[in-house]
Amino acid sequence: MTRSELKSAAKEQIKGKIGILFVMFLILFAIIMVCAFIPFVGRIATFIITPAFSLSLCIIYLTLAKKEEIAVGDIFKGFNQTGRALWLNVLIGIFTFLWTLLLIIPGIVKKYAYSMSFYILADNPELTAREALSKSKEMMNGHKWDLFVLQLSFFWWYLLVGVTFGIAAIYVTPYISATTANFYNSIKEA
Repeated sequence: MTRSELKSAAKEQIKGKIGILFVMFLILFAIIMVCAFIPFVGRIATFIITPAFSLSLCIIYLTLAKKEEIAVGDIFKGFNQTGRALWLNVLIGIFTFLWTLLLIIPGIVKKYAYSMSFYILADNPELTAREALSKSKEMMNGHKWDLFVLQLSFFWWYLLVGVTFGIAAIYVTPYISATTANFYNSIKEA
């Protein structure tokens, strides 16, 4: 699929669903904020639950890509795999950091190589974190630049979010997330 096809599909997928996606975001934001205000334990809790929420978001946007219905409770679906999501997040952080020690550019390249790991784990819950990471590296061979250009194509949308003091993020965040899920599906099938 071309960039414009990925984006058009994303617009269709989120049409009429911005409200429910915004409610999910508010729940996620509220939980993270509550954790942030709890000294020490809150930081540990945030460290543990953030990857599970990331996995939940991947599940939600992959569900939208399949033209299936979503529910507010889906924001907690990733918690079925909290351990794997946490371990995957740790592995991505460690490997990206180690590659960044060589120079900044190899770290960025590896970040793109690992970028589909959570989508792979969401799509294949039987995989281990290490397997999802390996599959992402394989899948992104020859596609890292494509993802970079796709993300760069949202520049004006990011600027709009800044100009509106974040209000435009109500639409822009789901739009970008749905487009990324479509990108994953398009390279998965290739």
